[in-house]
Amino acid sequence: QVQLVESGGGSVQAGGSLRLACEASGYTHSRYCMGWFRQAPGKDREGIAAIDSDGRTTYADSVQGRFTISHDTAKNTLYLQMNSLKPEDTAIYYCAADGPSMNAIEALGYIAAQGFDYWGQGTQVTVSS
Repeated sequence: QVQLVESGGGSVQAGGSLRLACEASGYTHSRYCMGWFRQAPGKDREGIAAIDSDGRTTYADSVQGRFTISHDTAKNTLYLQMNSLKPEDTAIYYCAADGPSMNAIEALGYIAAQGFDYWGQGTQVTVSS
């Protein structure tokens, strides 16, 4: 049974940093694509970063240059380093696993939630001005 558990959310002032972690259990695919999504109140879930087993990464324009996705294979943990946070980054952040290939994501032009099969419960990030 696959289980994804996020941690690291919290409250921070604008310009600050947070590091989210997503520990995956029961997910041992040698070829994989994992991602981070977020959902603000009243808005659709937005794919913001993805990484595959080759280390290829892709980011939404809204976080490009500020956020970094990484994966520690030994710990089976996905990370999202968030720097230069803005109030508009306030949302619930979700990790997801078993996504499509990075080629498919890049062909689509964005990270679609429908392509991922497993989801964490989410962690709240609040950025105050």
